[in-house]
Amino acid sequence: MDNSNPIRRPRRILWPNVLTVISAAILISAEVFGAAFAGSWAIANLLALGTFGARLLDGLFMLIGVVVMVQFVRAAHHVEPFTAQ
Repeated sequence: MDNSNPIRRPRRILWPNVLTVISAAILISAEVFGAAFAGSWAIANLLALGTFGARLLDGLFMLIGVVVMVQFVRAAHHVEPFTAQ
């Protein structure tokens, strides 16, 4: 008998873990992106950058927010696995 190729069962999705991570991501993203917009507005007004400068800072801070959210979801995936065998 050859045990080198065992039969694999499909993985089960652990919905409580998936929903926990999605819920936390929604909450944290609201805070991260809200802070990004508020921060860009405040810095643009403080430095008198005008509308274009504010939009430029919006884009930069939103990009940073996306990076933060991706890192959060990746870290949460390690703590709360999405699938089980």
